[in-house]
Amino acid sequence: MSIWEPSVGATDEWYTPAYVFAAMDPIMFDLDVAAPKAGPVHVPAHEWFWSDSLNCQWCDFIWMNPPFGGRNGLVPWLDKFFAHGNGIALTPDRTSAPWWQDANRRADATLFVAGKIKFERPDGSIGKSPGTGTTLFAAGPRAVAALHRAEAAGLGVTMRRGAA
Repeated sequence: MSIWEPSVGATDEWYTPAYVFAAMDPIMFDLDVAAPKAGPVHVPAHEWFWSDSLNCQWCDFIWMNPPFGGRNGLVPWLDKFFAHGNGIALTPDRTSAPWWQDANRRADATLFVAGKIKFERPDGSIGKSPGTGTTLFAAGPRAVAALHRAEAAGLGVTMRRGAA
């Protein structure tokens, strides 16, 4: 679930399209920590949290497309994601934002999605392009490998980490 610059009368729930997961194939998540209330859409996962996820125990390999609302609204989600250390997080690519710069430093790999993802609405229709692009952050070797597969499939470009 995400909030993409909502307009009056419009929904603020937007779901990741299937082609994002197809680009990382083979991929299976153990847990989607921010699943849509109507149930899983395209996320290949064994389990889903759709409420109170920040207060729940996360386990194994996770997918996280959290609510994007409010200034610094992603910070608690990203803090928990990086503390967990095993999964992939989808966020807007607001590279000038302090939260984004912090997340990028903490990530094991970062993929900039080519073009703008057209997210899906709860009714299954395709939304217009959001006002910003999308970043995938990897935590852990399994997530890094998935982002490299996504890059090879043409989803975007992975920021390589150099030796420190």
